[in-house]
Amino acid sequence: MRLVVATKNRNKLREFRQILGEGFEVVGMDELGIDAEIVEDADTFEGNALKKATEIARLCGFTTVADDSGICVEALSGAPGVYSARYSGEGATDLSNNLKLLREMEGQENRNAKFVCAIAVVFPDGTNKILKGELHGVIDFEMKGENGFGYDVLFYLPEYKMTTAQLPPDLKNKISHRAKALGLLKEFLSHTGK
Repeated sequence: MRLVVATKNRNKLREFRQILGEGFEVVGMDELGIDAEIVEDADTFEGNALKKATEIARLCGFTTVADDSGICVEALSGAPGVYSARYSGEGATDLSNNLKLLREMEGQENRNAKFVCAIAVVFPDGTNKILKGELHGVIDFEMKGENGFGYDVLFYLPEYKMTTAQLPPDLKNKISHRAKALGLLKEFLSHTGK
């Protein structure tokens, strides 16, 4: 089954391919020559994912999936949330976002956090479905690890005694918020017959 992923993020596209595996031809926007910029202005992960998937499905005519994901920190009232990618302002990078999060967490005793991933799938006939996965952990006191991207260097999993950036990629692709949401997507698509 061909699935167009509404992203230009190569790391995200690689994770989609690894997690969905055989049976899916995962195609990125670049491969179809789609250069659309979708403004993520919804106030929920679900809203942003659905907006991206709907717009790219309209442009390409194929079944399209999009995700919106981020980190929600209890002590920061759920921030950065839907603003995770642009947490440190215009021109934000993974490093600047992580440094801002470390500053915001100074002196915080409650370090509980969760990664959230909402995935929307939109079919050529316009029907859609949204699926969601979460991974719970805590914010570490310093950046650790070389694997992953985004906030992986700060997201510590007590049961593994390491950050998600220290996990072997094959393990991360089994337990991550995106893996959970994609697992639900895979199950859903196997029963739709579309």
